[in-house]
Amino acid sequence: MLGKKPEIDTEIFQIINEDGKIVNTRDMPRLKKEDFKKMYELMVLSRVFDDTAIALQREGRMLTYASLNGQEASQVGSAFASESKDWFVPTYREHGVFITKGFPLDVLYLYWAGDERGMVIPKDMNALPVSIPIGTQVPHAVGIAWAQKLQEKDAVVLSYFGDGATSKGDFHEGINFAGVFNVPCVFICQNNQWAISVPRAKQTAAETIAQKAIAYGIPGIRVDGNDVVAVYKIVKDAIERARAGKGPTLIECVTYRMGNHTTADDWKKYRDVNEVEYWKHKDPIERLKKYMQEEGMWNQEYENQVQQDAKAKISEAVKKFEAVQPPSPLDMFTNIYEELPPEIEEQRKDFE
Repeated sequence: MLGKKPEIDTEIFQIINEDGKIVNTRDMPRLKKEDFKKMYELMVLSRVFDDTAIALQREGRMLTYASLNGQEASQVGSAFASESKDWFVPTYREHGVFITKGFPLDVLYLYWAGDERGMVIPKDMNALPVSIPIGTQVPHAVGIAWAQKLQEKDAVVLSYFGDGATSKGDFHEGINFAGVFNVPCVFICQNNQWAISVPRAKQTAAETIAQKAIAYGIPGIRVDGNDVVAVYKIVKDAIERARAGKGPTLIECVTYRMGNHTTADDWKKYRDVNEVEYWKHKDPIERLKKYMQEEGMWNQEYENQVQQDAKAKISEAVKKFEAVQPPSPLDMFTNIYEELPPEIEEQRKDFE
C-alpha cells in the first residue's frame, strides 16, 4: 500500500556479547586457540599503533591522523577472514586492516607523517593505497573485482568505507555495477555512527545501511562490529560466496568511533559524553579478552607479554620511520608509471 514502510530485518548478527559470553553457539566458527590469540594480539597492536600515532601528532612529529579506536574488531576480524591472494581497498581509517595483512608498521607511520613513500604497497600484497576522498574507492574495488572475474582468477576484493560514504554516488554506482555483473566483491561498511559531526540518522531515512543491498539485488547483513568473531564469520562466509561465483555482499558492521574523526576534530562539540560512555562498555578488545579469560586462553602474564610485544614493535617502527631520509626531488617520477612515457622520461633526464 502506498505510504506504508517496508518491513526490514534490523537484527544484528552476534556471537559473543559485550560481557564475553557466547550467545550464538550454532554459528560459532571453527577457530583454534591460536586464532583467537592472534586476533586479540592484532587488535592490541592496532590500538597501541593508534595511541602512539595520536601522541606523535600532538608532538608535531606526524600530520593529521584518523583514529581507529573502537573499530579494531571490524578491521581485524574482516582482514583475518581473507587470504593473501585477496585484495583490500581501504579508506583512511583501516590501519587495523593494513596491520593484519602484514603491512610494515614503520612504512604506515611514514605515510601519516606526510611522506607518500609510505603508501608504496609491497609487491606481495594486493591492495590499493589509502583513499582520502569519501567513497571514491568503491568503484575502484569493483573494477578490480571485475578484472579478477574476467581473468578467471579466484581472488576476492574487500571494499571498505564508512557510513558517510553510503550517501555518495560512488557507493551507489559501484554497488549497482557489482550486482549487475556479479563480481567477487565484499562491501564492508564500518558504520561508526558519525560522519565527522553528522549522525547516521541524518545520512539516510533507511533504518539500516544493510537494507540498501535490496535495491541492487544482492545480500545485505548487519553484524556486531565490536564482536571480532562475528565479523570474521560473516566476512568469511561472504568471501566464500564470492569466490564460488555467487556475487557480492553488503555487510554493515555496527560499531562506534570512540575518538575524534581526526586529530583536527573535537567530538565534544557534537556528541553526548553519555553516548561515548555507553559504547565504552562494548569495547571490542575487552570483549574478546573476557571470552578468552573464560576459556582459559587469557591471564595477566599473557596480557603483560602482549602489551610488551606490541609496544616494542611500535617503538621500533617509530625509530625506523623517523630515521628515513627526506625524499629526492627525482622521486616525483617514480611509483606513477610502470614504464615512463617518452615525454616524461625526457623531463626526468632534463631535471636530473
